[in-house]
Amino acid sequence: MSQYFDMGDETLWNPSNGAAQLFVRQVRLYEDVLGVPSGIGPMESDECQVDPVVYEAFVGTLLAWRDRTNHGIVDALSAGFIATALALGERARIRVDWPEPRMGHEGRTDIQAPAPPQHDWAGTAREQARELQGSMAR
Repeated sequence: MSQYFDMGDETLWNPSNGAAQLFVRQVRLYEDVLGVPSGIGPMESDECQVDPVVYEAFVGTLLAWRDRTNHGIVDALSAGFIATALALGERARIRVDWPEPRMGHEGRTDIQAPAPPQHDWAGTAREQARELQGSMAR
């Protein structure tokens, strides 16, 4: 069994039920955390619609949120979801506005003490999204 993420008549992604349910539940969690809608509609009869305009804003907010953190656990918990969200966004042909790289703690909202080593989370997310793209069935 599988479920469909569609944009109009175009199928963007056709994952297994388990993968789809996990992704949709994480979408709902991040909608709550970010305070913005995702553009991922309800799953009805194994199909949901993706609104690319709303989804683009959601992904932009998600990346800005991630950029404001410097916490190893937040990174570990969010990395796979962000990569999957980006891969789906690529399928939906959304524009991705990457935040400017941030150094130090200024403007950050979630900081681990002691701070983990700085790393290029955005570059890692891009790479993971590219890898996932190839395994996302349509």
